[in-house]
Amino acid sequence: MVLTMDEIINAICLHMAERKAVRPTDVQVELSWDEEDGYSAEVWVQGRSQFLVESNMIEAILRYLQSEYDIRAYREQITLDVDEEITAHVNTN
Repeated sequence: MVLTMDEIINAICLHMAERKAVRPTDVQVELSWDEEDGYSAEVWVQGRSQFLVESNMIEAILRYLQSEYDIRAYREQITLDVDEEITAHVNTN
């Protein structure tokens, strides 16, 4: 299973909205990748910026898989990848 960049952003929005007690539409996310720092996301909630590292992103993806697809996955089953956009590969075997 592959999650698109939009789904990763949705996962982070839902996760942060729950943590900050705001609506998911009140959360903005920008994903990035670079050789030095790897995968990260900059998140804006109520005018404040916060950076998430890869493990935080994967935590949001795990919760998204459970709530949206009823899939219970573990960290080891998720791999982030970047080609033209960032995707998440989920090994469901």
